[in-house]
Amino acid sequence: MATNKAYEGTYHGEQAVWLQAGPYEAAVLPQIGANLIAFRDTRRGYAILREPGADGMEAFKANPGVHGIPVLFPPNRYDAGKFPWEGTTYQFPVNETARGNHLHGFAHTTPWKVDRFGADELESRVTLSLTVAEGHPVYEYLPFEFTLKLQYTLSEDGLHQRVTVRNDGEKRLPCLLAFHTAVNAPFAPGSGNDDVRFKLTIGERWEMGADDRMLPTGRFQPLSDGEKKMIEGTQSPFFEPMDNHYTSRPQNGRNYMELTDTRAGVKLVYDVGIGYKQWMIWNSGAQGGFFCPEPQVNLVNAPNVDLPAEDIGLIGLEKGEIWEETSRLYLIG
Repeated sequence: MATNKAYEGTYHGEQAVWLQAGPYEAAVLPQIGANLIAFRDTRRGYAILREPGADGMEAFKANPGVHGIPVLFPPNRYDAGKFPWEGTTYQFPVNETARGNHLHGFAHTTPWKVDRFGADELESRVTLSLTVAEGHPVYEYLPFEFTLKLQYTLSEDGLHQRVTVRNDGEKRLPCLLAFHTAVNAPFAPGSGNDDVRFKLTIGERWEMGADDRMLPTGRFQPLSDGEKKMIEGTQSPFFEPMDNHYTSRPQNGRNYMELTDTRAGVKLVYDVGIGYKQWMIWNSGAQGGFFCPEPQVNLVNAPNVDLPAEDIGLIGLEKGEIWEETSRLYLIG
């Protein structure tokens, strides 16, 4: 008899939609940016994503960018909050005040709508959407008509994510997107920071300016020996403090992060699809416990960088057009 379920419930007091399928369970928070806040292997007691816990919910709600899978639209940093697009410069709030940047867009703090959820003998699933038009709070800063849609599906094959961006309006829509995915490292009880190694399908490293504002110069830097070990899959996620930006370079037709627990003999795969042409990686000062491999469509600060749009992921959608990509999280071993 199928035990797969999808149901409305709570997560530490917040509205949640829970999914259960096979050994896995997951929870998404519609009112906090459709954040997929939990993905767990209940049979083995693995918490794959960094969760805030009951005592961390207020801090999480104040800054919902470093737990679960936050949706960044448009993602990452914009110099002085300036967003030039098709002859108009839009002004975003400068919310990273120490660096004078806008950071991470609007989708991860905005309530989303639950369109539907359900389960059958093969899987459980939920679909959520964010529709922006005149009168919506996001429209004040990003005056376009568009719909973001997220579908999460849970099965024996893990967690599958499908995201679509649709332009509902007349103006060409900037389609800049990322996920600030926060992965526990280690995720297996009994393992420590020294037990984990990771692999990331990076290409070249973007140079950041010398002023500590974390804005790319448009030039590349050579990879260090430590970064080359990331490509090989033999590096610790905490070998040095990282807030680094790279192009993606798929291996064997796939664009992904792998996190291997050498003690438990288990590998976590985060396959993000080749539509994500850039990676950010942040490890909170290499303190251990978690890190964020962030698949990203565009270069940081892309609208303010004088490089070909195709090279930096400066994607636009005409009226009615849809951009779509999928990702998957699953365990091997």
